[in-house]
Amino acid sequence: MNIKSEDLIKDLITSTQLIIDKAESLKAESDAVLNFRTNPKAWSILECLEHLNRYGRFYLPEITGQIQKTSSEQERYFKSGWLGDYFAKSMMPKEKLNTMKTFKSMNPINSTLDKAVIDDFINQQIEMLELLNSAKEVSLAKTKTAISISKGIRLKLGDTFRFVIYHNQRHVAQAERVLDAAHGI
Repeated sequence: MNIKSEDLIKDLITSTQLIIDKAESLKAESDAVLNFRTNPKAWSILECLEHLNRYGRFYLPEITGQIQKTSSEQERYFKSGWLGDYFAKSMMPKEKLNTMKTFKSMNPINSTLDKAVIDDFINQQIEMLELLNSAKEVSLAKTKTAISISKGIRLKLGDTFRFVIYHNQRHVAQAERVLDAAHGI
């Protein structure tokens, strides 16, 4: 992937704002709908968002720290790394999503959750918008972040943003499918 850095950030800001809007709309739903499961092994809407909150608790501080440490200015174009591009593309929402195994620590199944999960998620997305705006001043390629599965693997900041935001889109789409099922659509 090769894209103007400013265009990548603009696209990710737009995607994150849409995610916030969708999460805001969930606040109007009942606890029964938010905790509805299509089957005993499937996640509820709140479990989808809690899964994302758990990842956000790693990635948001990691991104913040790396942006604060960098002295590299943003380049005109961002060229994705092969591993970062692979991870990001694997998270992109698709019409028929392939199921993926998640780490036990990131799996919220059977957690007792309430609407506070939605507020936490929205607050994390607002923080993501702030980070995306801060990233306009730094190199998306030279600034590197650790990933949640291994501190030894580091991705370009642009790829990390893509991975996290595509992951958010993926599970918000999953939550929307659960919402449709809960409403009998």
